Amino acid sequence: HRLANGTIIGPLVHRTEYLCNNLNPQWQPFQLEGRKLNNNNEKEVLIFTVYDHDNDGTHELIGSVQTSLEEMTANDSRNFPLINEKKKQKKGSKYKDSGTLVLNSVTMEKFYSFLDFIQAGLQMNVSFAIDFTASNGAPRDPRSLHHIQHGADNQYTLALRSVGEIIQDYDFDKQFPVLGFGARIPPSGQVAHDFFVTLDQQNPYCTGIPGVLAAYQNCINQVTLYGPTNFSPVIEHVATFARTYSQMPNPSNYFVLLIITDGIITDMEDTKRSIIAASSLPMSIIIVGVGDEDFDAMEELDSDDRNRRLSSGVQQAERDIVQFVELRRFAANGVWNKEALAQCVLAELPGQVLAYMKKLGYKPDSA
Repeated sequence: HRLANGTIIGPLVHRTEYLCNNLNPQWQPFQLEGRKLNNNNEKEVLIFTVYDHDNDGTHELIGSVQTSLEEMTANDSRNFPLINEKKKQKKGSKYKDSGTLVLNSVTMEKFYSFLDFIQAGLQMNVSFAIDFTASNGAPRDPRSLHHIQHGADNQYTLALRSVGEIIQDYDFDKQFPVLGFGARIPPSGQVAHDFFVTLDQQNPYCTGIPGVLAAYQNCINQVTLYGPTNFSPVIEHVATFARTYSQMPNPSNYFVLLIITDGIITDMEDTKRSIIAASSLPMSIIIVGVGDEDFDAMEELDSDDRNRRLSSGVQQAERDIVQFVELRRFAANGVWNKEALAQCVLAELPGQVLAYMKKLGYKPDSA
């Protein structure tokens, strides 16, 4: 807890795990932001309290110690006697302490934000991948997820516009590669799982979000929706570029792939392996699910639980790089909350960028 004038202020700062049947417990190291620990005031008094844990919740106080971050980092010796005031009053001069709290290591690191890296020159490269499989419904059918009605968004254009208009501000040149998968494409009619939505084999780029929307609307009138729903080809496409930049001395580029899809992944194991391989690269994947399908399987890809990283066989992801969002959760009474959608879709991206930079030990002021 934090203290001010002898009174606890604010919520609990941190609670460790509890250790059973151990007279010399050693708790796991933990990290806290300075703002949460002491409001970035090294002199602010902190109180560490140790309890004897009881399963019924009636934990017995062992003792506590008051100190500050300044004191903890200034002294070579970090052995603090735990004092139980009730026992001290009862035993008087015979009371020494109720044990010793030993802080094995106390270090301070400067925390860098996502914007620190952007301002230092990190370039975000955003790519879009659009699901053109037949399960979306024929575009001319008003019930189709790809149906385009003049002046109104379908769910694909809604996702592209809502997320793209925010994320484009982080893309240095606003030239967006737009990929498609699951369609028969002209002129051969061959099924493709990684094609340029511009339908120009030499140029996948669209200028700004208006260019992305225009390319999509042109493409939907020229391709034939087919299948299946394979994610791994478009993930591998973007990962190829991320892998090249990961070999540079300094991480100057980070890649974001936004996949918009209506269905259950057909190549799940290949997709998992592709994501696991990409988890070591400067890359994040955002998946937006449109329509009314059951997307439970998608949750497996979004490893928000730190103790359950994505795995396939013996392979395991280095870090979580996937964020999955269901579009329908942002509709109420026929009205879409575009701001909440964009906020949710991009919620994990800054943390994923920071996790990659921390893994490399890279700091924005070392550029």
